[in-house]
Amino acid sequence: MASNVAVTGNAGSGADGDAPRRNRPKYSKFTQQELPACKPILTPKWVVSVFFLVGVIFVPVGVVSLLAARDVVEIIDRYDHACVPPNMTDNKLGYIRNETISKDCTRTLRVKKDMKQPIFVYYQLDNFYQNHRRYVKSRNDAQLRDYKKANQTTSCEPERFTADGKPIVPCGLIAWSLFNDTYSFTRGNENLTVDKKDISWKSDREHKFAKNVYPSNFQNGALIGGKMLNASIPLSEQEDLIVWMRTAALPTFRKLYGRISVDLKVNDTIMVKLSNNYNTYSFGGKKKLVLSTATWLGGRNEFLGFAYLIVGGLCIFLAFAFTLLYAIKPRKLGDHNYLSWNRHPSGR
Repeated sequence: MASNVAVTGNAGSGADGDAPRRNRPKYSKFTQQELPACKPILTPKWVVSVFFLVGVIFVPVGVVSLLAARDVVEIIDRYDHACVPPNMTDNKLGYIRNETISKDCTRTLRVKKDMKQPIFVYYQLDNFYQNHRRYVKSRNDAQLRDYKKANQTTSCEPERFTADGKPIVPCGLIAWSLFNDTYSFTRGNENLTVDKKDISWKSDREHKFAKNVYPSNFQNGALIGGKMLNASIPLSEQEDLIVWMRTAALPTFRKLYGRISVDLKVNDTIMVKLSNNYNTYSFGGKKKLVLSTATWLGGRNEFLGFAYLIVGGLCIFLAFAFTLLYAIKPRKLGDHNYLSWNRHPSGR
């Protein structure tokens, strides 16, 4: 009996002893985290040097960016209130919805600084939430890319079909609410042509809107949302639509209307004839016309310059603060006396 127990015990011991060896992973420095590694020690000199270097780089970049942004010349004119007839100022909704009332309006702009071509023409909308979830989802990208899927209107509610059940192309609220104000410009007796070619992203024209997809049954309902589309022009060439359907992230946004390829001189007077068609009165929105030049940094945006200046100034301040602290109260690097378990209880 004793021998049987001993044999059984040995067999079990052998089985248990083989298991760890059988399941042990193959040894490598990677799996065992033994690869050579760089473990920098943040000494006071290194920290001060890095902060000072970042500050020295960021401050000049911020100054240059800010100067470039301020070189941009802008003319901004809000016209949604000014273009309402005096007898309709208390009933703006009635004015914009009444098709018998002319929506033509004339505005006068004065150039305060020389503006070199190209001059970009934008329309700006305030309090318009293109980023609303239901609004953003109300489109069908497959329909825009492929003429074989013209009948595919899923996720386009409520603008999917006409009253008689025909599919709308392009469908959805985004296309339905397409901006439809128009602008024309004159300087004295000279007409300033607005070039509307290539105002949209090339990738959108080539990949998101097909050359063989044409508008159909668009704005045929009882409630017209915005601009009409020419049914004989493919969607890839309807650049106003392409620009509009790249939805904005913020409730105040600008979208490119066109370009003017003429230099404007200081004190020039620009006459703008516009059609005030787009309804922003129902949701308390604002409409503005913007003429702007551009620099190597783009349009007027001072945020980037201020951001560089603030970060750079903060880094220089911290560099001097740490230098002063190290000079007044230096500490020996790696001093074990500062460890919590080495401190005297009365010194805590």
